[in-house]
Amino acid sequence: MGLPQWNSSPLSSSFFMHALILLGWCGLLVTSVVGGNNETNWLALLEFKAKITNDPLQVMRSWNDSIHFCQWRGVTCGRRHQRVIVLDLRSSKLVGFISPHVGNLSFLKNLTLSNNSFHNEIPSEIDHLRRLQILHLSNNTISGKIPRNLSQCTNLKYINFGRNLLDGEIPATLGTLSELRFVSFVVNNLTRSIPPSIGNLSSLEVFATAYNNLGGGGGGGSIPTSFGQLPKLTLFGVGSNRLSGRIPPSIFNLSSLQTFDVTSNQIQGHLPANIGITLPNIELLSIAINQFIGPIPISISNASNLKVLEFTGNKLRGSVPSLEKLHRVSFFVMAHNKLVNEGANDLRFLCSLTNATYLTTLEINFNNFGGELPECIFIFTTTLIKFILNNNKISGNVPIGIGNLTNLESLDMWNNKLSGHTPFEIGKLHKLQYLDLSANNFFGNIPSSLGNLTILITLYLDDNNLQGSIPLSLGKCENVIELSLAKNNLNGTISYQVIGLSFSPISLDLSANKFTGALPTELGNLKNLEYLDISENMLFGKIPTSLGSCVKLESLVMRSNFFQGVIPSSLESLRGLQLLDLSKNNFSGNIPKFLESFIFLKLLNLSYNNFEGGVPTNGVFKNISATVVKGNSKLCGGMPKFDLPICKYNKPKKRKLTLSLKLIISLLSGFFGITLVISFLLLFSFKRKRRESILNNSQNLFLNVSYQSLLKATNAFSSTNLIGVGSFGSVYRGILGHDRCIVAVKVLNLLHHGASKSFIAECEALRNIRHRNLVRVLILCSGVDYQGHDFKALVYEFMTNGSLDEWLHPISRINEVLEEQKNLNLLQRLNIAIDVANALEYLHHRCHSPIVHCDLKPSNVLLDDEMIGHVGDFGLARFLREATQECFTNQSSSIELKGTVGYAPPEYGMGNEVSTFGDVYSYGILLLEMFTRKRPIDNIFKDDLNLHDFVRGALPERVINIVDPTILLEREDMETRTNDTHIQNQIGFPKILECLILIFGIGVSCSMESPRERMNISDVVA
Repeated sequence: MGLPQWNSSPLSSSFFMHALILLGWCGLLVTSVVGGNNETNWLALLEFKAKITNDPLQVMRSWNDSIHFCQWRGVTCGRRHQRVIVLDLRSSKLVGFISPHVGNLSFLKNLTLSNNSFHNEIPSEIDHLRRLQILHLSNNTISGKIPRNLSQCTNLKYINFGRNLLDGEIPATLGTLSELRFVSFVVNNLTRSIPPSIGNLSSLEVFATAYNNLGGGGGGGSIPTSFGQLPKLTLFGVGSNRLSGRIPPSIFNLSSLQTFDVTSNQIQGHLPANIGITLPNIELLSIAINQFIGPIPISISNASNLKVLEFTGNKLRGSVPSLEKLHRVSFFVMAHNKLVNEGANDLRFLCSLTNATYLTTLEINFNNFGGELPECIFIFTTTLIKFILNNNKISGNVPIGIGNLTNLESLDMWNNKLSGHTPFEIGKLHKLQYLDLSANNFFGNIPSSLGNLTILITLYLDDNNLQGSIPLSLGKCENVIELSLAKNNLNGTISYQVIGLSFSPISLDLSANKFTGALPTELGNLKNLEYLDISENMLFGKIPTSLGSCVKLESLVMRSNFFQGVIPSSLESLRGLQLLDLSKNNFSGNIPKFLESFIFLKLLNLSYNNFEGGVPTNGVFKNISATVVKGNSKLCGGMPKFDLPICKYNKPKKRKLTLSLKLIISLLSGFFGITLVISFLLLFSFKRKRRESILNNSQNLFLNVSYQSLLKATNAFSSTNLIGVGSFGSVYRGILGHDRCIVAVKVLNLLHHGASKSFIAECEALRNIRHRNLVRVLILCSGVDYQGHDFKALVYEFMTNGSLDEWLHPISRINEVLEEQKNLNLLQRLNIAIDVANALEYLHHRCHSPIVHCDLKPSNVLLDDEMIGHVGDFGLARFLREATQECFTNQSSSIELKGTVGYAPPEYGMGNEVSTFGDVYSYGILLLEMFTRKRPIDNIFKDDLNLHDFVRGALPERVINIVDPTILLEREDMETRTNDTHIQNQIGFPKILECLILIFGIGVSCSMESPRERMNISDVVA
């Protein structure tokens, strides 16, 4: 019969095809058993997805069964085995934590999750990824310790955990990763020592651990000698730690080094003599703010690739060598050392920089340089922006070549021995904003060319030998806010054309000159003036009544002139005065009683005048150490220690009271007492009724909504909709009404003491105010819930980007909604700071009755979808009229009604009344927190250290040590994206630092301990 013919019929063909398919499936089954099923990868990715709690960009939408997982967004598979080899989800705004199942992706070579909001710890299961080469987790909020078993990933070449919340130490086991080339742990909380085993990584090119606490926590803090064994190392950055000891000499033999930065540590020792030869490729060399001693090596000039040379804040001595080969240097800073050259030509080394055509910053201040300024240093015609050489011993004339520095913005030469005429050529520096030539020996007239400096902000010419009158051209400098011409030989009158109409300074010091004549009435036009010193001149006449218009004045010094007449009553408006010195003049009349009400007055000097009559006994007059009245022969009374004669008044003759008259007086007194008690009770009752009527009034102004509607909108106040918990209640996200409007619902916890009062205060505060930077109340609810309990809630417009606090200190929770990446750049922070200041300025100065917020803090600043700041939560707000009336009678009532610890001003803690100055303090702390990213109750603020002192102590030289590193890293990223040197110069580091110094200055001024030392919020806005 023979063999069957399988291809002889359709049936046999079909059978053959089924057999092939069956064999194929069997083959797959065998492969699954032997090599591992790619279903494992699929399940691991699904587990990864399950741990994502927020995905605003819908990255995970493609992670579904409709397509193969190798086509999911961020996933790349190998062609041969169809296993995941790359998981790259950078900058996806994901929130969640890294699933331990990621360790099942056994073929993974690249895990990149940078620039998201992952939190919790790095899973230890990551050590299963034996093929892993790139591990990039930077810019998240990952906490915990660096896994020691990471050393099992033996193929790792790149590790970046920068800008997270990691603590503990750097594991020594990382020293076994022989393929490792890049290590970055910048901006974390790592402690203890740098492990010497890192020196075994012969392929290592980058080691960056700046902004940690290395060297702290025990275990030693020096740089390991083994680092000198890294032949390929190009970047060594360990700045802003607590490292000590000496730098191993072998490190300076690493010819591959391009960046060496040990700024802000406690490192000692000398720089090696041959540093410029052994580091031929060095581009950034910074040893600033350490304890280096000895001379600057002569060989430094051989490092011809240097761009940044930063030696500030050490104890370097000796001369500065020639720098003629440093053609590329742009940032040259040697300030705060003990440098000096031998001989008369101390500054000749600067001539060797004339070929440095990229130089923008030159700072040699606070040294011992002497000799004259050589003409050659003014050849930097196109690039120099900042030239700082104050506090040296430089002498001679300023060369006329200074007019060549046409891009100069800051020129500081104060406290030297310079002489001659003030160079007329300075008037050619049209971009100049800061000019300080004080404390020198300049003579002659003030050059009229200074009037060309139309964008000048600060001008200090004090403590010289200048002569003549103030040139009228100075009136063209319309942007000047600080002008000091004190301690010269200037004469003539103080022209209204200069100080009355042209500009509006904050500080004006014309003291210790020979000015004559009367003060112009136009002085009252200086609405922003806070400091005025015209003492020790030959001025006469009366105090112009217009001076009362300068309501911001804090210091008014008119000592040692020939003024006469009485103190005008218009000065009663100067209630912010802290210093008033009218001594050694010819003033007469009575001492005004209104001076008693100047509560911020710390020093009042009225001595050696012709005042007469009784000396007041209240206010500043109670403090004999703060009040001086001697030298006025016609004064009497006052405090006993003034030792003045008793005032004699004509007293009426005493008459004997008859018995009947005494009886009438007794009856009238009793009747008056009863009337007073009844009036007090009626007043108390009226006030209580007024409080109760506020809610009714508020309900007429806001639309009301039912409890049932809010219950439905928030899914029965589900915890999944909970977006915040405050002092007096909880805030829920809700969808309200038929139009599906997204709102925020604040439900008051009426069991909490003060919650009802908070509700009433918020209704009253918000019912008549409207501003783009205030959170708007849409509707309210006041009724009962289904159990019959009182229920009160406020419904606000919903802010999609949450609170400022969440952006500054992102701590993700499983159910927390975070719509944006929690990282603010410099411009965003500045815009939000301006928004908040605008809101406060409106509350304080543009409402019918000034409103004090009383609880300004980052969690009460909300951000909309355009990142515009809105001030919210007026539960503690007080109308200023109420605050003034009530706080004296009820000072003991609830410290809790006066703000949050860290943000509330110190005077509230002492029981003082609330005021707009308190809000300004809170704003100052908020501003410092925004740019340092440190809370005022941060763990580092112990004993007597606080956020204000922390910032103030670092200004201006050490601002880099306190600023949020992400701001600086943002600029580094910008430089990385461009190779254009000109563009890099425009976005240069000095510019960013200058901006930050000004911002921190405002924050410090706002958060001064004394209320009257704080800035006015209107000035903050300006």
